[in-house]
Parts: sequence; structure tokens; C-alpha cells
Amino acid sequence: MTTALTELTGVRYPIVQTGMGWVAGPRLVSATAEAGALGILASATMSAERLRAAVREVAARTDRPFGVNLRADAGDAAERVRIIVEEGVRVASFALAPSRELIARLKDAGVVVIPTVGARRHAEKVAAWGADAVVVQGAEGGGHTGEVATTVLLPQVVDAVDIPVVAAGGFHDGRGLVAALAFGAAGVAMGTRFLLTSDSTVPAAVKARYLAASVRDVTVTRKVDGLPHRMLRTDLVAALERSGRPAALLRSVRHAAAFRKQTGTGWARMVRDGLAMKRGAELTWGQVLLAANTPMMLRAGLVEGRTDAGVLASGQVAGLIGDLPSCAELVDRVMAEAAATLARLGAGHPA
Repeated sequence: MTTALTELTGVRYPIVQTGMGWVAGPRLVSATAEAGALGILASATMSAERLRAAVREVAARTDRPFGVNLRADAGDAAERVRIIVEEGVRVASFALAPSRELIARLKDAGVVVIPTVGARRHAEKVAAWGADAVVVQGAEGGGHTGEVATTVLLPQVVDAVDIPVVAAGGFHDGRGLVAALAFGAAGVAMGTRFLLTSDSTVPAAVKARYLAASVRDVTVTRKVDGLPHRMLRTDLVAALERSGRPAALLRSVRHAAAFRKQTGTGWARMVRDGLAMKRGAELTWGQVLLAANTPMMLRAGLVEGRTDAGVLASGQVAGLIGDLPSCAELVDRVMAEAAATLARLGAGHPA
């Protein structure tokens, strides 16, 4: 299937595996790339040295295109851009809008720039700055999320920009891909669906927790980092909802120290990153401090398997997923279902 996304990135199928922190490592990304989709390596939880090593590991596993997700507000963003340029990475994606200068530097080096946005005005801004495409995530998506459903947000953005738009939030099968194409998207991005594959390194017991979840077991809370965060409803989430602000701030300081040790990030850079986050996302200092919770609480759940001490970011589609295919099996299934759906519609049989 050829779309503006496949032509732009050089992948076979218009499917993107999102850059999920602690989940989208070399194994998952290379398996996705080998399956013909666009795998995105999550770098925010890595040191710069680990990022270079991870990129090289993916490249050793596959010769197909893949991408790296970067934090635009990170103090060492320029160093990370230099690494992916030097290592020949095809795509740079961003969870927050990169600056005009960062986009220009990447494009000058031949890197495709694809920011993720949650509002039409943000898509218009990065398009005007030269982004090659944009991922639009609706409220159904996992992790940090907005309030507008994908089916409302997607057509708004498609009509507003003249670059390829990738739809995210609520996608897990071929029917969803066809629906996104009908809205004018050039492909779909999926996180939870790729997390729930046999190629994902998430512990088996945690995957079982996702598979057992219903749609109602996926909730949105602000208690982790002060921002709307979609995740599985667990006893820990319920406890966080009951906790007061002093306890949350104390927990944030403790987790900030753990994240600094894990990534080799100095306190000075963490303060600079906090200032950038405060400006870019218009957060209070309390919210910036709470944001220190996210990386380590996600690590506890998604790496260590400790659902008692960690959180499990999740899209609403977790309630619709019931198996753990390999990335190759998943991509083949999505494309076969998309082809069958298009054929049925073409024959005048919508159901």
C-alpha cells in the first residue's frame, strides 16, 4: 500500500510504531522495521551514549528505515540530533513541537521530521516551520493525551495542513487503517497494539494485565505528573487519586533523583529541562516537579513489572486487544484486513 507516508519514509506499509518510553527499544523497533512498518526508538529515557548504542543495535538487526523519538525541550537535544544524523537515522519524531531551528538542522541533514501534536494549531505551527509530516493523537491514545477524540481532531488537521498526517489514538487493526485513510490520513500510528506483541520486552505478567483489561479499565488521571495521562486503572492509580499534594511532591523529588541516576543526567540539566518544560507547556513549578514522576513510575511498571509501584500507560484500545502476535504477524494481519475492508467497500458491501 503506497501513501504519502510510505513515500516519505521509505517503509512498505503506512503503519507507525510509536516511541514509547521503556518499551520501544531496539528489539521492538527492529522487529517493526523488518515487518515493513516504521519503528520509532524511544530515546527520552536513555543517556546520549545509550542512544547511540541503541541506534547501532537496531541498524545491526535490520537494514530497513526506522526513526528516533526526541524530546524537543531536552537540554541536550542538539547532541541527540547530532547522533542521529551521524548514525544515518531516517526519521526524527517529537512528542513536543521542535523549534524551527531544530527542524531546519534535521532537514538539512536529510532527516525526515515528524512531530506529534494534539491540536490543530500545533499542527499548523510545525507545518509552517517545515515539518515533513505530523502525527495527530486524539484523546483515545495512551500516555499524555488531550480531550478531543481522534475522529474529530483528525479531519480538522487534515483540512488545515498540506503535509502528510498520521492518525494516532484508538487504532489497532485494518478497519481502523481504512477509516483513517478515509479521513484523509496517510497512515496510522499505534502504541498499545505494538506494546502487546511477542517482540515487546514488557514483562509477561504486565502484558497479561493489559489483555485482561476492558475499555472501562483504562482511565485518565492527573495524579502522576499533573497532566492528563491515560493508563490502566490499578490499585496504585486509585491510591494516587486519593493522595494529597505534599505526598505527590515528595514522591516527585525522590523519582527525579532516581531518573537522574538512571540516565546520567546532571541536576543542572534537569533544572534547565524543567525551565524549558515550564515555558513550552505553560506548567506551574508544581507541575514540573510532578513531571519527574513519569519516567520512573513507567519504568517500574513496564520494565520491572511492579504494578504496585509503577503505572501502565495505555490507549483505550487495550480493552479490544486479546492476543500477542509478533510484529510481523500484526502488520500482515492489519494489512490483510485493510485490503479485505477496501474490497468489501468497493463491492458495495459496507458490512
